[in-house]
Amino acid sequence: MSTEAAPLLRPAPWDAAAFGLPAWELAEYSAAALAQADAAPGIQTVKVDPLADKRLLQEHGFYYADTLLETRAAPAQLRAFDVAAGLRVARDIGAADAAALLAMCHGVFAHGRFHRDLNMDQAGAARRYDNWLLQLLDAGEVYALYAADGAPAGFIGCHGPSLVLHAVAPSQRGRGLAKHWWRLVVDDLFAAGHATVGSSISAGNMAVLNLYASLGFSFHRPQDIYHRIVP
Repeated sequence: MSTEAAPLLRPAPWDAAAFGLPAWELAEYSAAALAQADAAPGIQTVKVDPLADKRLLQEHGFYYADTLLETRAAPAQLRAFDVAAGLRVARDIGAADAAALLAMCHGVFAHGRFHRDLNMDQAGAARRYDNWLLQLLDAGEVYALYAADGAPAGFIGCHGPSLVLHAVAPSQRGRGLAKHWWRLVVDDLFAAGHATVGSSISAGNMAVLNLYASLGFSFHRPQDIYHRIVP
C-alpha cells in the first residue's frame, strides 16, 4: 500500500476552463494546505465547517462566498402524492431538445457561488454552468423534463445518485410542477438500485430548499465556501 500523502491542493479543471485561469481546491483547511496554496496562482476554493475558526482564512486573503447544505433521502422518507398527469422525464435526449436545455441554462444560476462572487468574471461564471451541462449531456447523465404539451421544460443533471445541476424554464416556474418532475427522477434513480438520492444546495436558494423539503428530503453537513484569487 502506498504511503504517499494525499495532495493538499487539487486542480479544478472545470473552473479553469470557464475562467481562463488556473483553478484549485484545497483538500483541507490547514496551515499546510494554505501554505501550498500561497504558491499557486489562480482561483482557489476551500470548504470549511461553519463553526471552524476562520482567522487563518482571513489572514491568507480568503473571503466568504456561500454556504452549501447537503440533502438526501431514502425511499421511505419520500412523501406520497400523485404526480401530475402528462409530465414526464427522459434521458434519451435529441439534439434539438439538448439545445433547448442549454438555452435554459444561460443566466439561471444566480444563486451559484461564482455568480454571487463579484470578484469573478460573470461571463466566466455563466460559461462554467454551460460547460457543466454540456459535459453531463455528453455523458448521458441528464434528465430532460417535459411539460404536458411535450415541450422541454427543464433538466436535472445527475452523477450517480446525486442531483448535481438542475433548472426549470422560466415559463414553467411558480406552478407547483417542479416537485412532480423531481419525484419522477428520484423514483427512477431508486429503481436503478440507489439506496439514497442526494444533492448539494446553496443555503440562499430558498425555492430549491423548499422543493427538497416538500419531497421529504432531510438536510445535513453544512459547509461554508471561501474563495480567493492569487495573482
